[in-house]
Amino acid sequence: MQINEAQQQRIANMSFASVYPHYIAKVEKKGRSKAELDEVILWLTGYTADELQAHINSKTNFENFFGQARLHPNAHLITGVICGYRVEDIEHPLTQQVRYLDKLVDELAKGKKMEKILRQ
Repeated sequence: MQINEAQQQRIANMSFASVYPHYIAKVEKKGRSKAELDEVILWLTGYTADELQAHINSKTNFENFFGQARLHPNAHLITGVICGYRVEDIEHPLTQQVRYLDKLVDELAKGKKMEKILRQ
């Protein structure tokens, strides 16, 4: 997937903290919990709960959020379509990582078992 520089910059500059409440609302609306959402985020990023909270408090943008993350070795197993694009075909690394997170949040909201979401 090719996206233009303006789209990449918009994603990079977006605050993780501004999107996080939308993730919470999405999963809670479908009967899942904030704790489950955090588990998914921690799995993908390698952050501790305290590190995640620090990023939320400091309103870290996605570029720094994923730039400081220790992406899970099985993240490449996240496949499928999100926002009309196959996540495995996204060429820009940051955009792909953000879409990995979007895909995991979707899977959580759709009621998938945690073992499948966490690619175990």
